[in-house]
Amino acid sequence: MWIKNIVDELVEKHGTNNPYKIAKEKNIYVFERDMHEEIFGFYKYIRRNKFIYINSNLSENKKFFTCSHELGHSEMHTRIDTPFLKRKTLFSIDKIENEANRFAIELLLPDELITEYLKYMTIQDIASLHELPIDLVKVKCEKLF
Repeated sequence: MWIKNIVDELVEKHGTNNPYKIAKEKNIYVFERDMHEEIFGFYKYIRRNKFIYINSNLSENKKFFTCSHELGHSEMHTRIDTPFLKRKTLFSIDKIENEANRFAIELLLPDELITEYLKYMTIQDIASLHELPIDLVKVKCEKLF
């Protein structure tokens, strides 16, 4: 619920659920770079500056999801460097990755949109339409009903 509250406040403040526009207004630098196919993107915090890197080879929908996910890190895990944690420590990053995924799905699929979609689409249809992980769409739908 706390993640949804963060998303709702951001959307209200910025008047959009577009992660690129929100990032720009928050002075978060977003870059697209050619990366290995297994890397969708990552977030970095360096000297009070926030950076989101997105794999330029992704489809537009996957770029939107990745930007939303990384924006979630910037809002909820501001100073956590997940690439560093993955490489250098034994710290499990599953929790913070799951939180960033929840943030992304809340941002990209507002309750009103899901309610409308479910009148004529299946959860699989919604996930396919937006190229989102079906498990995340399922969790979002279950929270509504």
